[in-house]
Amino acid sequence: MAAIVRRALDTPAVRPWALGLWFGLLSLPLMITSDPGYQDPYGYHGAHRALYVFATVVVVAYLWQVDQAIWPRLSPAGRKRVGIAALVLTVLTVLALRDVFGQALHGTLAGVGGEGLVYLLAGVFLVYALRGLTPDTTADGGAGPGVWQRHRRWLAPVGLVVLLVAPIFMNRYTADVAVQVGIYITLALGLNIVVGLAGLLDLGYVAFYAVGAYTYGLLSQGLGIPFWYALPLGGVLAAIFGVLLGIPVLRLRGDYLAIVTLGFGEIIRIVLNNWDEVTNGPNGILGIPKPKLPFEFVIPGVPEWLDPAGELVIGGVLRTPHGLYYVILAIVLFTVFVVNRLNNSRIGRAWIALREDEVAAEAMGIDTTKTKLLAFGLGATWAGFAGTFFAAKQSFISPESFTFFESVIILSMVVLGGMGSIPGVMLGAAALVVLPEITREFALYRTLIFGLAMVAMMVLRPQGFVGSARRAVELRGGDEPPAVKDEAATDQSLYEAQRR
Repeated sequence: MAAIVRRALDTPAVRPWALGLWFGLLSLPLMITSDPGYQDPYGYHGAHRALYVFATVVVVAYLWQVDQAIWPRLSPAGRKRVGIAALVLTVLTVLALRDVFGQALHGTLAGVGGEGLVYLLAGVFLVYALRGLTPDTTADGGAGPGVWQRHRRWLAPVGLVVLLVAPIFMNRYTADVAVQVGIYITLALGLNIVVGLAGLLDLGYVAFYAVGAYTYGLLSQGLGIPFWYALPLGGVLAAIFGVLLGIPVLRLRGDYLAIVTLGFGEIIRIVLNNWDEVTNGPNGILGIPKPKLPFEFVIPGVPEWLDPAGELVIGGVLRTPHGLYYVILAIVLFTVFVVNRLNNSRIGRAWIALREDEVAAEAMGIDTTKTKLLAFGLGATWAGFAGTFFAAKQSFISPESFTFFESVIILSMVVLGGMGSIPGVMLGAAALVVLPEITREFALYRTLIFGLAMVAMMVLRPQGFVGSARRAVELRGGDEPPAVKDEAATDQSLYEAQRR
């Protein structure tokens, strides 16, 4: 009987329904809420939402089967055309929900409860746009040149101009979200050095974020040091803490390294929470000054959505999100420049060699001790910069802002975007900051949606949104002939042999 059921579940026609039933039952306890007096005396309602999960999973599973049957047969040119069409459909579906095509369409979607469905369609279109326009486009499954590689000479200056003029078309809320995106891009690029390049799993990265924030908070309150002087000090102090973390974990790797770094992050948070004489404990530090420029002039007559007072102040104390936007933009551009140079340098290649095989890297003459410490120190530096800016932006910091969940989110940005890929990490950070803001109406299910999205990405695109060419070769085994790959698959590494 069990064999019959197993064979039935393995058939393409039955498998989507089984998956839908499993996810529907799994989500049922999360969907039911208690509200006595609402439509029934017992007060439990919301079970119908599990049916939505069931239907969504069934549809996605069938689409996945169709994708597996058709996508491998497409030529690179065909995949590119699909990517362009999917990108256009993504923009159109999002604009349909932002009331661009008129209130009638927007009201119709809201009336039938179709906003969530359209957002789901936009997500599916975006996935196909990335698949068609990013490096994974060659006919033999290898890593080919993507849009950025082919057109980066003009895409980079055009993108810079767009970023510089973007705040003119943003309201305060949108500009604040853009600032948050910049903070997390800086954090994710720093963690990408440690995890994506050096292959060192760091679950306590938020500790360096906290070090940078408290550096500026304490220096500004105690010594009156301005933001521009505290910014490099925060990065340097975070780098010192990164090296101090790296020294005792030099011989650790894998799960053991992750546990130690997790403990380090919790130690920093607990110290900040209990050292009342210095950090003010759980009450945090209040009144941290904003960044200030040495010049100031006023542009009157600006739209109210840009500034409620009707005048735009450039320079002076940067109190508005629009002013802070340019500060974090400068930090992000500097981060991208330095990380890109490191990625293509001898140090970057040493990190990649360390990630692939530490024993082989050491045998080739790489000083693994210095290479690891450099990865921890440089990765922590960018967390210190981001922490310093975060303290200036919020004007208040407390240990509650630097929990373990922040480390998980930053690591998810790196994995989701593509480890080792700078554009991918930036896209992953932007997605995980912007999408929760777009889906605020689904606040009760955002964690569930996030988990499902991560599982789907690991199955459909393990290299991330925009995987690097090096990682793509690693995931596929490169251009080795089948016999070599089979032999390599059955051979164990020197490190595994030593452990046994």
